[in-house]
Amino acid sequence: MINYSTETSRRVDWTFGIAYGDDASKAQELLKSMLSSDARVLSDPAPFVEVSELADSSVNFATRAWVKSENYWGLYFDMNKRVYEEFEKSGLSIPYPQMDVHLDKN
Repeated sequence: MINYSTETSRRVDWTFGIAYGDDASKAQELLKSMLSSDARVLSDPAPFVEVSELADSSVNFATRAWVKSENYWGLYFDMNKRVYEEFEKSGLSIPYPQMDVHLDKN
């Protein structure tokens, strides 16, 4: 068992999704830019942003950044809000789960 509150730094993990058809490179660069512009994000190890999953309703990015332990929750919640706002401004969609159902009369 690890007591993370005693560590000097911690890794923050997110999964952010965009709609199929959106520009994945644009989303990746935007996420990297948001992390690099936040003074709480440590440069070593460098932030990580890569496509991690082609999911049912979205293209998902594994997004990771290291911070001092006291900045963990502040960055976590701020980044969620920033992504929600900045994706919309940049023309990127955050999809909601959906399912198409086709009925066969036979």
